[in-house]
Amino acid sequence: MAAMRLSLGRSLRLTAPRTSLRTSPAQYCYIQLQATVTGRRALATQPTKGETNSQGQQVGEHVADSGANKNSNASSLSNDSSPASSSKSSTTLNSPPADWEDADINISKFAELPEPRFGYNQHMNIDAEFKEVLRLVPWEFDAVPYVFAYGSGVFQQSATMKAKPSSATSIHSNPPPALVKAQGGMPKMIDFIFGVTHTQHFHSLNLKKHRDHYSGVGSLGSGAVSAIQDNWGAGVYYNTHINCRGMLIKYGVVNINTLCKDLSEWQTLYIAGRLQKPVKILRDHPKVRLANQVNLISALRTALLLLPPQFTEQELYGTIASISYLGDPRMSLPAEDPSKVANIVGNNLPNFRKLYSPLIESLPNVRFSASQSTDPDWLFDAKANHQLEQDMDPMKRGNMVRRLPKAFRSKLYFQYQSKYEIPGVEFNKMMEDSSDESGGTIKRREGGGFERRIASEPPEELRTVVRGVIKKTISWPSTTQSLKGIVTAGLSKSWRYASEKLAKSKAGKHKVAEDEKANSTEKESEKEKEKSS
Repeated sequence: MAAMRLSLGRSLRLTAPRTSLRTSPAQYCYIQLQATVTGRRALATQPTKGETNSQGQQVGEHVADSGANKNSNASSLSNDSSPASSSKSSTTLNSPPADWEDADINISKFAELPEPRFGYNQHMNIDAEFKEVLRLVPWEFDAVPYVFAYGSGVFQQSATMKAKPSSATSIHSNPPPALVKAQGGMPKMIDFIFGVTHTQHFHSLNLKKHRDHYSGVGSLGSGAVSAIQDNWGAGVYYNTHINCRGMLIKYGVVNINTLCKDLSEWQTLYIAGRLQKPVKILRDHPKVRLANQVNLISALRTALLLLPPQFTEQELYGTIASISYLGDPRMSLPAEDPSKVANIVGNNLPNFRKLYSPLIESLPNVRFSASQSTDPDWLFDAKANHQLEQDMDPMKRGNMVRRLPKAFRSKLYFQYQSKYEIPGVEFNKMMEDSSDESGGTIKRREGGGFERRIASEPPEELRTVVRGVIKKTISWPSTTQSLKGIVTAGLSKSWRYASEKLAKSKAGKHKVAEDEKANSTEKESEKEKEKSS
């Protein structure tokens, strides 16, 4: 039994081993159960044999973007891959590198990932029928190797309500039953991100097939559309309020190179921030999966720098979920639900746990305060809110600072260069000596004196500086992206979108006020009981 467990651990671990890592029996139970469930789903959801797309490539839920990847798809063990092939090959696979973060992100095959099940934590489970409904959407488009669906239209962010046909059809023209059921009587537009390898090629094909998806900008041709996408804002082009297969959708188009750069370096945190929360990946890509794992562990490290020595799961995931909203101009305007982050985390705790618990296990300076090994179902418990604790040792926290994404880390260093009054020549030499990129490879070294000095700052001051850097990273790209949306969507759709956001914000504020009133009434009632007793 111990040998089987060891073999399973080697084949399924999500990050490189470390001497002090102790994987709990709960994790093994969870992964085994996950593999069993998803393996059964795979048998029922695989495309018809020989099914091809417009380029003649075989396609599935996690198809890569080139014919060369066909042979490597067997190594792509994602949400709905069969575990059988994994178990057969696990004994012959080489051990992953000592530090998976040193891996070259410029890969094109799943076989080039550090290990076969690498990044498995990124794939969320949703209702099988609803998943099939979502999977049909990318088939309406050509040359889209990477797709994920996200937001409240896919993952519930509030309590479900009894479905009403009238409310469903008020948004969706002909919603499939699985969609009505999944959205729980609260119909919402479904958001997608399409990762493409060649921006102009995609828009050229899409303009011919779906000219009605574009505003007047489309009349300028694919070259102009591509220039607007790549050169303005965060590198994303949105087409919104699109009727697709009886559903109302919005889809953003981003070049895979732009996407991976944001994931690994945090240049804008625009798409990276969305992928720090649970999403449903419908088509996977090896380069994106590797870059996103860097994004996730970076989000975890950043959250740890913002948190005290002891904290709860909800505090951790809430801190991570709030990263992408800190500099978002919409959050300072009445255009977003003020309880958005709390709703995202509170209604998706098991998904956040699946996304981050393997990474928590991999870091040497944070751990769950109590063992969950006695309960194999703890990962699925939506009501549990486990305690965690982190080591505040400056050396370990200095290592976290050193391993933050390149662009984000540079902004943080600049803040402390000014604070410590380090001369420019000396600072530039220090940054050159500590450069961690070489030939496209991400190299993370241990923090030095500068990083340990930053980590030794008073916690509240460090939090203030880190939050400030997050805001600076997000603010301008997010603002320009929002302004670009007016051009790309057109005035009519922009007004409709803004009106829906305002209505949602108003409803959120009303709910917060009701909750506060209910809590106040409950406290007064308790006081009255105490007096009477």
